[in-house]
Amino acid sequence: TKVEPLKDRANAKAKNVAKAPAKENKKPLEFKLHSGERAVKRAMFNYSVATNYYIMKLQKKQEERLQKMIEEEEIRMLRKEMVPKAQLMPFFDRPFLPQRSSRPLTMPKEPSFGNVNSTCWTCVFNNQDYLYHMIDHAHV
Repeated sequence: TKVEPLKDRANAKAKNVAKAPAKENKKPLEFKLHSGERAVKRAMFNYSVATNYYIMKLQKKQEERLQKMIEEEEIRMLRKEMVPKAQLMPFFDRPFLPQRSSRPLTMPKEPSFGNVNSTCWTCVFNNQDYLYHMIDHAHV
């Protein structure tokens, strides 16, 4: 009894499949693509970008030319303003007599390279206080 309704359902499905209506010959709907319009707009945009780039390039060249002319004019003016000054010839008829300096003599210090301890960097960097440092720390 339970098997019969399942068979009826299977038969009904088979009938529905068999009775599928035949497709009618339909003409496709006419549709309009906007690719042509987009291509025209894109071409106009590319043209405007190219013209702007060309105009900017021309302006840059003009500015560089103007800057170069200004620099050349400044150089010309500087050269015109510069007055060459000749150096005087030394007098060879008088002998050169050196004069003694008024600065005091420097006091010589004896270097003590053997006493520098490599771990004490203040000795190396502060040469002025080296002797005092050596006395204070008594490096050997």
